[in-house]
Amino acid sequence: MTLIIVAIFLVCCILIATEKFTNVNKSAVAIFAGTVGWVLYICWGTDFVMHEHEGEYTDFLNGAVATSVAVKHYIAENIFLKYVGKAAEIVLFLLSTMTIVEILLNNGCFDFLTPWIRTRKSRKLLWMLSSCTFILSANLDNLTTASIMLVVMHALVPNRRQRFIYGSSVVIAANAGGALTVIGDPAGLWLWNSGAVTASNFSMSLLLPCLVAWGLPTYLLGRELPERIDIDWRPMPYRGDDTNLNAWQRVLMLIVGIGGLWFIPTFHNITKLSPFLGALCVLSVLWVVNEIFNRKLMNVDKMVERKMPRSLQYGVQQMILYVMGFMLAVGVVQETGAVHWLAEAIDAHVHNCWILGIVAGLISSVLDNFAASLSFFSLYPVAESAAGGYGEAFLQNGIYWKIIAYSTALAGNIVAIGSMSGVALLKMERMRITWYMAHVGWKAAAGWMAGLAVMALTLLVG
Repeated sequence: MTLIIVAIFLVCCILIATEKFTNVNKSAVAIFAGTVGWVLYICWGTDFVMHEHEGEYTDFLNGAVATSVAVKHYIAENIFLKYVGKAAEIVLFLLSTMTIVEILLNNGCFDFLTPWIRTRKSRKLLWMLSSCTFILSANLDNLTTASIMLVVMHALVPNRRQRFIYGSSVVIAANAGGALTVIGDPAGLWLWNSGAVTASNFSMSLLLPCLVAWGLPTYLLGRELPERIDIDWRPMPYRGDDTNLNAWQRVLMLIVGIGGLWFIPTFHNITKLSPFLGALCVLSVLWVVNEIFNRKLMNVDKMVERKMPRSLQYGVQQMILYVMGFMLAVGVVQETGAVHWLAEAIDAHVHNCWILGIVAGLISSVLDNFAASLSFFSLYPVAESAAGGYGEAFLQNGIYWKIIAYSTALAGNIVAIGSMSGVALLKMERMRITWYMAHVGWKAAAGWMAGLAVMALTLLVG
């Protein structure tokens, strides 16, 4: 049964990697892997529990007779719920932060972006779009930021070929900025929730590598642009019919939303509660501010008819279901003991974090950066003490977690299907993967490897 569960997981990983060609939604595939895996696990529950949790199961029985019903209760209450809780922490955080973004979008708090970018110099426009994406992605999340900035870019640049270049730079900046913080990417959030890293140490360690991995391909992409380009200038949208907020109210809501997200690491350090509770707290405050500012709004339906919130909401739902399904799928594979066996084999034959980081990056370029990172994170628990030099890599803030988080996020830019942001670009611009590989893939690979070299050099100097 272990082989069957692992085989289902591997087949689903292949379907996730080939979503562009099979047209089978990877969220549906991940949910299938998670649900079917746990159903098969519980059907053979006694064998798995006696192999992995014999002592705990004996304590649970407390002298009672072991039956098929008893083992199912044990699995449901003591094993399955543990993985549901881990997945729920990530999902609730994503749901909270993306709802915050949607409230800000509905109130036009990002409308200042388009008038701010006023230049016909192609490279200057590239860096302005890319820098804005990098900063926003570090504070929001990479998929949401990429969606916002791709819409802004699409409205500005009329030439389709040039939109390919600008859109690619947005995707690279979104993934690089998201990898910089624990709230910018689901992989970093998983590490933070698991206690593998702390927010400040994680960001400081990845600052230079992420800047290099973003800056180098952006510079190379800029060389493919002409000196000047045509831009569609558009004034700030008229919002008399869908919001009554003035400029200072929008700025205040932006401060509450983004500033609240900045406060979440501090909230977690003070209370030791899960970060999603801090995100819900920020959401509640922003929601109240939104209700106060819009209390006189008459034509409320106009706010939900705008294109961007609806498309963002659709992407949010898919992302949440995908994260939940894949985390449950990885959880059931862990419980079979297959992950532990693989970790021992890697320790015996590889025994090098940098090689694992490169392998994880290459896998993430064709699979998906979250799926690849979670698979590698699940190989090892967070160590409480170092067992020799190699064991130090798995302590809190150990180098293993940072290498995998960086490599999976940035190597996901090599092939557009390696990240949700890249998939969004392919769909929005109807871009071919072959064009992306020929013009962007090698540049993203160069940035990823250069950043990895900077990370290694920083550790040697430190």
